[in-house]
Amino acid sequence: MTIRLFIAFIFIGFVAKAQDTTIMVDNKKITLPEVVVRNHFDYKKLLQQIKDDTTFYKAFRNLRILNYSSFNDIKMMDKSGKIKASLFGKTQQQRSVGCRTMTVLEEQTTGDFYDDKHGYNYLTAELYAALFFTKGKVCGEDNIVAGHVISTAGESGIGKHKEQLKMLFFNPGKKIKGIPFIGDKLDLYDDHANKVYDYRLDVQELHGTLCYVFSIKPKENLGLFRKDDIVVDDMTTWFDIKTLDVMARNYSLSYKAGVYDFDVSMEVEMAKFEGLLVPKILRYKGNWDVIFKKRERSIFTATLFDFKRE
Repeated sequence: MTIRLFIAFIFIGFVAKAQDTTIMVDNKKITLPEVVVRNHFDYKKLLQQIKDDTTFYKAFRNLRILNYSSFNDIKMMDKSGKIKASLFGKTQQQRSVGCRTMTVLEEQTTGDFYDDKHGYNYLTAELYAALFFTKGKVCGEDNIVAGHVISTAGESGIGKHKEQLKMLFFNPGKKIKGIPFIGDKLDLYDDHANKVYDYRLDVQELHGTLCYVFSIKPKENLGLFRKDDIVVDDMTTWFDIKTLDVMARNYSLSYKAGVYDFDVSMEVEMAKFEGLLVPKILRYKGNWDVIFKKRERSIFTATLFDFKRE
């Protein structure tokens, strides 16, 4: 379906002041704009494609085969909101003959960001590094998603936490094994989730690109026990109407358990480079506490630019 036709659909919808329509798909109540329903759009197929999306993960795997630069801004806060440690720097990834390395072009730190051995004093910083920093030379990688599964098999300690973070980050809304109390509650598409979440599909423009917007939010007026089932407070994703590539995603999660609590939010914006989808900006704000670890409050922004092929 062409963009021109969709714009016409939207215009007709506004003129008619059409009301939203709630439909059932796989036992889920999903709210759709009336204009989509009226024009017999195959929303069931679209919703399945959204659920099975791999373009978000693919965008980050594309970083493995490209040269690019990045501004890295990490701030660790105290309980009053003042900065107690920080890093601001610029890094550059170079890829040559199938291998990639990273060069630190600029770096300024404050407080106890590093320990005496130049290791990270904060788990947030270590997890950031796992996503965006390259240590040494890494070879033999590709950007293929098919057949590649993120797994915690054989991992323990911080290594296991890193892989769980990747699962949560790249596959939000999917069940994650091994996270106490909430692993099953992260699944936004099972029968139990249908009872506590609302699903909505809209059409909006994002930075000049017409997009489907799929949002998942907790139902209003949930009882106390139902609220205990909520981990994802909001997940909203913008999909390019022509390609179904993820162009942006916002999500926030929170939970309180006996051994840990967290309240985090993240925003990701994508861009296109020579036919490849790549992350452009990632913003994070988090406050979390894990047993045997100090509470960490942090804000970070990763800004990626100057993409080039090998």
